Amino acid sequence: MPRTAIITGASSGIGKAFVKALLESSDCPDKIWIVARRIDRLNEMAQLSDKLVPVQADLLVAEGIDVIKAKLQSENPDVTLLINCAGMGKKGKIADRDASDIADTVTLNCTALSVLTREVIPFMNRGARIINVGSSAAYLPQPGFTVYAASKSYVVSFSRALAIELKSRGISVTVVCPGPVETEFNKLATDGKSSEFTGFRKFVAADADKLAAASLKAAKHGRRMFVYGLPNKALHVGAKFIPVGLFLELFYRG
Repeated sequence: MPRTAIITGASSGIGKAFVKALLESSDCPDKIWIVARRIDRLNEMAQLSDKLVPVQADLLVAEGIDVIKAKLQSENPDVTLLINCAGMGKKGKIADRDASDIADTVTLNCTALSVLTREVIPFMNRGARIINVGSSAAYLPQPGFTVYAASKSYVVSFSRALAIELKSRGISVTVVCPGPVETEFNKLATDGKSSEFTGFRKFVAADADKLAAASLKAAKHGRRMFVYGLPNKALHVGAKFIPVGLFLELFYRG
């Protein structure tokens, strides 16, 4: 059985950075399934290495999960690493967003991540690792980014509980919580209105390649939660002491 990694959201952003970081790592597996909707981008990436296996799957629909499930059952790989990186978010007040934006965010960030993880676990053995990409947005509610922040709170909670469930099987789970990252995410979140971060975010935005490399290292060392970057570490600590009601009153007026 080939040692296999599975990376979702692999065609761009943090997912693509994880692919490159894993290829450069000393313990790169035999095969890396790169999962995304855009097959043209996946095929282009596959030119980087014969270890890369494009898997076209739209995780917003059940059929996308079924594609990966069928491939697992037919090939029976030894999955040594699962990186759940596929995700989305839309900025704006709930009342101003389409209902489909809300449903899709919860489906991709929460449901797909959870169901795919469940389908992959039977193909993992002792020493395998799971990395779930969360966000510093998970620490406190964020009006104007309501559903995304709530969905990432789910990812953090899910990951920390799953780490305990899988401990006896020798499978580690790491949830990675970065702040802003220099990818196309902001452009998609604002429906193309802004590709650049504004305010303090533009000064603390992380490099996706450095984030991916550091996250792989954290997972290898068995970290259950990896908060990337000093500003985000400060926010993580501060969120434990700031009453949520006070935070909302101070930073959001409706």
